[in-house]
Amino acid sequence: MNATLRAYLTLTRPANLVTAIADVLAGMAIAHYFLLPAPAAAPIGWLALATVGLYGGGVVFNDVFDAELDAIERPERPIPSGIVPKRAAALWGSVLLLIGVVASFMVNSTAGLLAIGIAVASLVYDRYGKHHNWLGPLNMGLCRGLNLLLGVSIIPEQLIPYLWVGLVPVAYIAAITMISRGEVHGGSSGVLRVAGLLYALVIGCLGALAQVRGQLGTALPFLLLFGYYIFPPLWRAVHEPVGRNIGLAVRAGVISLIVMNAAWVAAFANFPLAILVFCLLPLSRLLAKVFAVT
Repeated sequence: MNATLRAYLTLTRPANLVTAIADVLAGMAIAHYFLLPAPAAAPIGWLALATVGLYGGGVVFNDVFDAELDAIERPERPIPSGIVPKRAAALWGSVLLLIGVVASFMVNSTAGLLAIGIAVASLVYDRYGKHHNWLGPLNMGLCRGLNLLLGVSIIPEQLIPYLWVGLVPVAYIAAITMISRGEVHGGSSGVLRVAGLLYALVIGCLGALAQVRGQLGTALPFLLLFGYYIFPPLWRAVHEPVGRNIGLAVRAGVISLIVMNAAWVAAFANFPLAILVFCLLPLSRLLAKVFAVT
């Protein structure tokens, strides 16, 4: 692969883009879209493209705003290494965000407005939110919560009744964001333990929701797998909170979003559809071996 092309792709975190697609698929399941007699494919494609643009643009701007810091802490990244000029990266991020917003409006105006909200929330995080101890994790979680709701907006009338589901990824991503602050210089075992409690809360909420819907048996395998993927790396980081262990815990947490989304689909749709979402996991893990996750 051409080095310049690889650098531009690296800026978008390809493995993470797959998890963003899983978010909107889970949102569509929550809206009961897949249970319609003949769900149209076009809105699914537009929202998949939209979330790729929004997530990709957001993480590109993360590196744009962090260019000076990365020159010290992570000089191998595309911008500080000089492979991608900072101005070109900003243009690349802007194009991706624009694609995300336009693709969302192709579905309906509700999705389009949500996309604008996601773009704004991600830029606020990149520029300001990440520097605040409590606002940063909530800000990043809000981006993921809105992304899940972007999927729900495929049926606009379902958005208000299911607005509350956006709180679950807020809690989960807030936990990952708290952990990620120790990737370079190491972190605090106390913070990691709090993140573990948030992980458990998320699994408990999903399990309770599946039980209420009479789908616990369908969702349980995915919830067990979710815990299997996220807790062991976190436990190692708690016992030895060095940068490498924390980085592995963050990577596991991000990629395992696909398993969490499969659990959403199992709770609101059916097992075969949940398996299809789960099958995105090998793709994300493969991409994570080629491109950085954080």
